[in-house]
Amino acid sequence: MIRIGVLGSYFVLLASLVHPADAQPANADVIKRGEYLARAGDCFSCHTQPNGALMAGGLKVDTPYGGIYSPNITPDPETGIGKWTDDQFYKVMHDGITPDGTYLYPVMPFDHYTNVTRDDDMAIKAYLFSLPPVHAATKPDTLHFPYNIRTSLLAWRTLFFKPDTFKPDPAQSAQVNRGAYLVEGLGHCGACHTPRNALSASIASDQLGGGEITGQGWFAPNISSDVREGVGGWSEQDLVDYLKTGVAKGHAIVTGPMSEVVHTSMAYMTNDDLHAIAAYLKATPAKALYNDSKQQTKTETGEVAYMTQCSFCHQANGRGINGVIPSLAGNGAVTAGGPQDVIRTVLNGMPAAGPYAPMPGLLRALPPGEIADIVNYVRTSWGNNAPADATPDMAGTLMQSTSTMLSGTAPCAPVHPASVASALQSTEAKRALHQVNAGNTLETVRGILPKLKAAAPDASQADIINGLTAAYCPVVMADTSMKPEQRLQQLQRFSMLVFTGLSGQPLK
Repeated sequence: MIRIGVLGSYFVLLASLVHPADAQPANADVIKRGEYLARAGDCFSCHTQPNGALMAGGLKVDTPYGGIYSPNITPDPETGIGKWTDDQFYKVMHDGITPDGTYLYPVMPFDHYTNVTRDDDMAIKAYLFSLPPVHAATKPDTLHFPYNIRTSLLAWRTLFFKPDTFKPDPAQSAQVNRGAYLVEGLGHCGACHTPRNALSASIASDQLGGGEITGQGWFAPNISSDVREGVGGWSEQDLVDYLKTGVAKGHAIVTGPMSEVVHTSMAYMTNDDLHAIAAYLKATPAKALYNDSKQQTKTETGEVAYMTQCSFCHQANGRGINGVIPSLAGNGAVTAGGPQDVIRTVLNGMPAAGPYAPMPGLLRALPPGEIADIVNYVRTSWGNNAPADATPDMAGTLMQSTSTMLSGTAPCAPVHPASVASALQSTEAKRALHQVNAGNTLETVRGILPKLKAAAPDASQADIINGLTAAYCPVVMADTSMKPEQRLQQLQRFSMLVFTGLSGQPLK
């Protein structure tokens, strides 16, 4: 689930190596299983930089205590894990202690990985040792004093950590136990979805009840069986769909760090394992971070801004358009214990996902106070009874870290998938994109789409929308006949008109 802070992310921080590794080679089946388990543990997104070598580390994790870099876990003998023995690898995963006796920071979810069996750990090691070695020294952490003193971790471990291995609950089915093993072990879902105390230890009594991803500006929602705040109102298939694709119709679309978890981890898992995870989450005790005494009645402050900026798509009643625009009424992401995800979504916008249209970001359109007002309005309207706790300061702070193409705060995104990128490299497609203007956008898009769909028949609707938008982005951003804000508006309009051309649903 979410992994930063857990859902972006809590990383497997493995340090430099000093002992000779066990030489016994692994067979292909073990390596394949190890790759699957490494996917389940989300090792890929933590230990691989964008455009970097696989598992070579170097990704910086910002925490309230400073920065930590993920290490190289390729089998390089000098800068990676090439000299680790089986026992040393297991000690890192199970106990959070490196071969030279160094305690790992709980940014690495060893408090969850301790539940993983030694057999599964050895399969992960076999996979990692099958990779090409990459010589890449781990960058030094930039933690603030006194958090940079690792010996202080002994007190943390004494208070909050006890090594263990998962033990099935005889009162539960084999499916629920498999789900528990994945969620509480490799999946380390609670690392994000469980609130933490002042010392960054999970609060066991609120397990999976949701929590702020510290240092990241996101809120990992409640995923317990609570009906109001959690996933108690979701079907098992809803959860499977969400984990596999990032979309659960009528409930949520994946955003923030969880997007990476879905696309680099959960999407690769078997349906049986995804159903096991869903069954376990549905069987967990219901948790709720806020109660009626903390909730507020509907606030009208943001109604005008909502009606002006949002109601065309999400409708005045907040119920959106079925299968086109998600409902805000009863949406678990909207009613979560914290407003961060809603603020982020309003600021960032969202690319197309599943059958749903893209959403433009409002960062360039509204000041922080109006953003906060809109968020509080949607969190307290149409039966939503969440706290109206978004503030201008919170919105302003999150504005500083917003970086997305559709909000105008990031460079044009690369075109994905490869089939769409290849199709848009044709001279004809490039010429058509350069001919787009405010008056002929929909007509031009409709001329491009049949050929693009024919050239990339396996691409989803969302793939085509997002890929075509990314291809058009450098064209419109280079158009000096428009002011910067006009270029962004045209890009956002183009994205929505591509959706219109594909779905037949008229959006502005």
